[in-house]
Amino acid sequence: MQKIYLFYKKTSEMDTYSKLFRSKAKERNIPIVDHLEDATIIASIGGDNAFLQAAQKTNFSPQHTYIGITPDPTTGFYTDFTMNDLDLAFQMMTNEHQSIRSNPILQVIINDETPFYCLNECTIRSNVIKTFVLDVYIDQFHFETFRGDGMIISTPSGSTGYSKSVRGAIIDPTLSSIQVSEIASLNNNHYRTLGTSFVLNADRILTLKVIQDGNDHPIIGVDNEALSIRHAKEVSLSLADHQIHILQKDNYHFWRNVQQNFF
Repeated sequence: MQKIYLFYKKTSEMDTYSKLFRSKAKERNIPIVDHLEDATIIASIGGDNAFLQAAQKTNFSPQHTYIGITPDPTTGFYTDFTMNDLDLAFQMMTNEHQSIRSNPILQVIINDETPFYCLNECTIRSNVIKTFVLDVYIDQFHFETFRGDGMIISTPSGSTGYSKSVRGAIIDPTLSSIQVSEIASLNNNHYRTLGTSFVLNADRILTLKVIQDGNDHPIIGVDNEALSIRHAKEVSLSLADHQIHILQKDNYHFWRNVQQNFF
């Protein structure tokens, strides 16, 4: 039997949508539970940011199926259903053969400590109004020394977000990979970087070592959350060994979503 753990931002508008969701669940005798360990499905109400928050707060659980429901008339990249689709959403949640896609997750290890995870991207930026320097390693091979405002390391599904805004490519999420994009790199006779985004295969490990030149406290963000880590000396990034499982419509098509959101 399916049981739902419901996540949404506590506002009057979202409370109204939550009541409608709970009413539909009650009609179908699907329990909404208060504890994650009692659930089989994690449902978010809101936009893609709400979905990312739900995934972060539940630690990208590989044991659960996620579903994103948006109040907007058009779907996002993680919110496959609108509030007008609730009947269909509940029908698909209770189907014996669900249509599910699995998206890669980025693992972020700072100073060899406990890993963080993100679904879209990890960003590392200067915390003051000046450039900072990173030594960039790919599988322990020193690839370049970066000087600039920062870098964005994104998953394929995250390639439609912040990475795209700095002219990164949109990558099909069926390609398990990592995209690395620069934020305002400094390129002149003294400093030189690749100057463009590049894509790494799923088994690569990217390591960023912060050069200690007085600005050694970069701001690091995972998805839409900033990490409270000041003394970041080394950041290791790779695809996690588990993925997040998202309930989708039978006719879901990533490139249709891209077309609807950007054209």
